[in-house]
Amino acid sequence: MSRPGSGLPTLAAVLWLVGAYALTVALFGGMSRPRPAAVGVVLGTTARGDEPGSALTARLEAARRVHADGLVPVLFVSGASRDGGYDESRVMRAWLVAHGVPDSAVVRDSLGATTRATARHAAAWLAAHGGGEALVITHGFHVARAMLALRQAGVRSSGAAPADAGSRLDLGALARELVALPLYAAGYRDE
Repeated sequence: MSRPGSGLPTLAAVLWLVGAYALTVALFGGMSRPRPAAVGVVLGTTARGDEPGSALTARLEAARRVHADGLVPVLFVSGASRDGGYDESRVMRAWLVAHGVPDSAVVRDSLGATTRATARHAAAWLAAHGGGEALVITHGFHVARAMLALRQAGVRSSGAAPADAGSRLDLGALARELVALPLYAAGYRDE
């Protein structure tokens, strides 16, 4: 027979562990620093018509900066596409070119509907273009899973350029990462 309130210490311990895990994931990505690489892999997120949403704009600005700083000669922009003309990679390339990145420095992957698909496609592009490391360009909460997906696809990461400057923490996205990261680590296939 359990005592009233006996579940509270267990609940507190679970909440503490989940909080510590969330903090670790967020800090890992947020504290990552960009280092030179053969390619910057820019992971897509929502576009609105022909314009990137605010989260995608933050990622694209981080990509523009690392390219301008000479850390990566090529930006591999990867995102989902659907019938009706929706193509995140097209929007990403257009934004980068409009903001000073040469068109020849941007490679599009319009089949990167998942982090794992983007990693596989970036690995294939790198293999066809001399290999090397990849720099992850995404939000801090997503860095750990993106690096893991690249490693599982056979690509070493040189670091990350987190796109969090000036943006608020997306708790929903962080919660998704807390579930997705261990699933990726366990080999779950999301495609």
